[in-house]
Amino acid sequence: MSEPLVLVADDAGVRRLTVNRPDKLNALNAATLDALQAAFDDAARDPGVRVVVLTGAGPKAFVAGADIAEMADLRATDGRDFSLRGQRLMRTIETLPKPVIAMINGFALGGGLELAMGCHLRIAADSAKVGQPEINLGLIPGFGGSQRLLRLAGRSATLELCLLGAPVTAERALQLGIVTRVVPAAELDAETLKIATQLAASAPLALRATLDIVNIGGECGIEEGLQYESAQFGLMFATDDMREGTRAFMERRKPAFTGR
Repeated sequence: MSEPLVLVADDAGVRRLTVNRPDKLNALNAATLDALQAAFDDAARDPGVRVVVLTGAGPKAFVAGADIAEMADLRATDGRDFSLRGQRLMRTIETLPKPVIAMINGFALGGGLELAMGCHLRIAADSAKVGQPEINLGLIPGFGGSQRLLRLAGRSATLELCLLGAPVTAERALQLGIVTRVVPAAELDAETLKIATQLAASAPLALRATLDIVNIGGECGIEEGLQYESAQFGLMFATDDMREGTRAFMERRKPAFTGR
């Protein structure tokens, strides 16, 4: 019986998803995209999951890109369908109502960087490298890379990565705003788990609202974004978690949030 394409492990509200094709540097073929889609759909539905950590199996790669062997013989309509398949997954991750952390343990190239950029936080090992090398194959990013990279790092960095096709170090990616933080490779797992555990203990409804106001506010005008923020802020006052959080603060104890 073959190994699952995505490994799933739960620990105290944190769900860890591991892309499991280490012999292919965790490259994204159609089956893996579908397995990830199912895994994230399930995480969204499961009330016991408060945070998702996404990583790749093996010591070399987070995800080294889309599966070139599978793409090589695609025709134009097939290529568009493959792109839409990937974009649907990235959008699912980006709009998940729970924080998603990419734990970048190695190469995150092409579709791998696009996968990481769909996540809300990106923690990279200092040995990791990221890039959009599609130009070297006569291609362009197809899973949303040009658009998310533009929003994270700006026009200059997007053109540098997409036109030159050369990967950059984790430190350079941090300078450009592509990753959230860089930690020593030996400490990556522990540091990522520390952040995930902190998020899992936070108020789930406030986490969800924060993701919403940033996602929606980032794509609309300032006035619309401010109004949406105020509406969501007001809704928090209807939650048990807000009462618990303020009461715990005044009583000088840790809050116990329930997601209600």
